[in-house]
Amino acid sequence: MISMWDNLRNKFRKEIGIDLGTANTLLYVKGRGIVINEPSVVAVNTRTEQILAVGNEAKDMLGKTPPHIITTKPLTNGIISDFEVTEKMLRFFISKISEEGYGLFSRPRVVIGAPLNVTEVERKAIGDAIKNAGAREVWIVEEPMAAAIGTRMPIREPVGNFIIEIGGGTTEIAVISLGGIVIWKSIKIAGEELNRNIMQYARDNFNLLLGERQAEEIKIKIGSAIELPERMEYPMRGRDMITGLPREIMINDTQVREAMIKSLRVIVDNIKSTLEISPPELVADIHERGLLLSGGGALLRGIDQLIARATEVPVRITDDPLTAVVRGAGILLDDRDLLLEVGTLMT
Repeated sequence: MISMWDNLRNKFRKEIGIDLGTANTLLYVKGRGIVINEPSVVAVNTRTEQILAVGNEAKDMLGKTPPHIITTKPLTNGIISDFEVTEKMLRFFISKISEEGYGLFSRPRVVIGAPLNVTEVERKAIGDAIKNAGAREVWIVEEPMAAAIGTRMPIREPVGNFIIEIGGGTTEIAVISLGGIVIWKSIKIAGEELNRNIMQYARDNFNLLLGERQAEEIKIKIGSAIELPERMEYPMRGRDMITGLPREIMINDTQVREAMIKSLRVIVDNIKSTLEISPPELVADIHERGLLLSGGGALLRGIDQLIARATEVPVRITDDPLTAVVRGAGILLDDRDLLLEVGTLMT
């Protein structure tokens, strides 16, 4: 029987789902939906060790700061590379959504996604960072599982569910059946690597130094995985490596595709090899049901068609692929039985 004390405590207790991504951090609050969707970027004053900005405000500072201010991304390939800054970033986001502050009642229960290849030490670092940021209870769920739940895949049924989560730092490929991951691969080639490919292409072919934000903008505006019906162009602005002066040139979709194709092929090859080692019964299901794409990388034009051509299996992109993981975490906040089945409680 639930006591009056439990009712009161539950009323004031927050429950939060987190997608702690290399590129973006998303927070879902039970009863309110997704309330934070901001870049995983922090600006720090090295003289005072003070956090100056977090999220969108910090991303706007990238490449524009004086020497004593560092804009940093505290996550690399989905793993915490700077524990202290990650903790401060999480504390900032959690306090931003907490109207009551951190009184006796308000320490939240948190469900958070983590990459498939995370080690026990890295898993503990994620749990500790969330607890230090104010959580009372932390559950960790593998990102492809959270994404599959967020896209309402029938993960508990005895059928093969094939999901590809292309994030900022990693691409996670998983075959899920009966509430567990049967076969998986995790590779460190994803959205940010495609940005670096464009930067390298500009350097090698045009002697032009590009900033990461500019490269990302080019990828979003005219990037594609397959040939487009109409030619697209976009201005590429950077510093001329020979003269040292600012320079602008027009780049087209064919050149951007050429820059990214090597990385895209690695992603496709890993999807094919995951299919090749999957149990035959599950492969039969997958062939019938198709592959599902989620994550920010799923928004690259034609990536579904590129994968479909290579695998000869239908591919579809989930609705709002950027939020699939955090939506899955939100569903798990409401389904305790499923959380016990797929999650790990950090002690």
